[in-house]
Amino acid sequence: MTELKGLYAPTEPYRTGKLAVSELHTIYFEECGNPNGKPVVVLHGGPGGGATPAMRRFFDPSVYRIVLFDQRGCGRSTPHACLEDNTTWALVDDIEALRVHLEIDRWQVFGGSWGSTLALVYAQSHPERVTELVLRGIFTLRQSELRWFYQDGGASWMYPDAWERFIAPIPADERGDFIKAYYARLTHEDRAVQVGAARAWSAWEGGTVSLFPSSERIASFSSERFSIAFARIECHYFINSGFFNRDNHVLSNVDKIRDIPGEIAQGRYDVVTPMKTAWELAKAWPAGRLTVCKDAGHAASEPAIVDALVRATDRFR
Repeated sequence: MTELKGLYAPTEPYRTGKLAVSELHTIYFEECGNPNGKPVVVLHGGPGGGATPAMRRFFDPSVYRIVLFDQRGCGRSTPHACLEDNTTWALVDDIEALRVHLEIDRWQVFGGSWGSTLALVYAQSHPERVTELVLRGIFTLRQSELRWFYQDGGASWMYPDAWERFIAPIPADERGDFIKAYYARLTHEDRAVQVGAARAWSAWEGGTVSLFPSSERIASFSSERFSIAFARIECHYFINSGFFNRDNHVLSNVDKIRDIPGEIAQGRYDVVTPMKTAWELAKAWPAGRLTVCKDAGHAASEPAIVDALVRATDRFR
């Protein structure tokens, strides 16, 4: 049996900065690894999740120039948890603005979960700027995917205990549309109402994201600062259908990236973004290669997912 590859050793940024991307929003970015190396931009999940030090470790730091940033409204970007002027297309423009700011001609694009959505949309918008795509836990923000995770009859059947906690804050007469019900609370004028809803929303995802649930992850997801940005921004994007003009926007535009080499790592038991979407993407994308991680869920930290992603970045080094 082949030994699983692990993460590269922890590395610290050699440069950090802030980039004003609009009159309102400023994004935090950092660079790690080899300043003269192969450029890669890392797109975190959520929307609203923020970049973490672990995301630096999927790349050989002697080879890659690793760029991470916090998307609008989350992490170290400002203003925190802000929904105004915060759309998918604004984020695509931010990626381009950051590329130009860093004087990078072309780069690899790496993203998981919502980061895979954003990576695909960015690549479809700017294919000439993308050398490769490395993706995990494919999510395309279709209504069927949202219903699976946020309405009864999908993930709720696998995690009825966690689902019971998720629906508890919502009165029975509002349970026909949990995204709408949560959005009303996450945008409520009372901060306490926002925080209560944010913690419940975020704990649901934190408790289902990995094959073996982690109490530490649930606690982290439920912390006030993280959850308020994560839940508000996620729900904002979801209630607005990703700001796409049609439900199947991402998959219907795959032809624009058909020749960009890519790797897809997908957990067989991913409850957050089930494998069906990754399968459909791989079928539609001739240059994309799917690796099914047979003993993994959704989290990037799961050993089989780590192995697939590190092998992918090593392949493209």
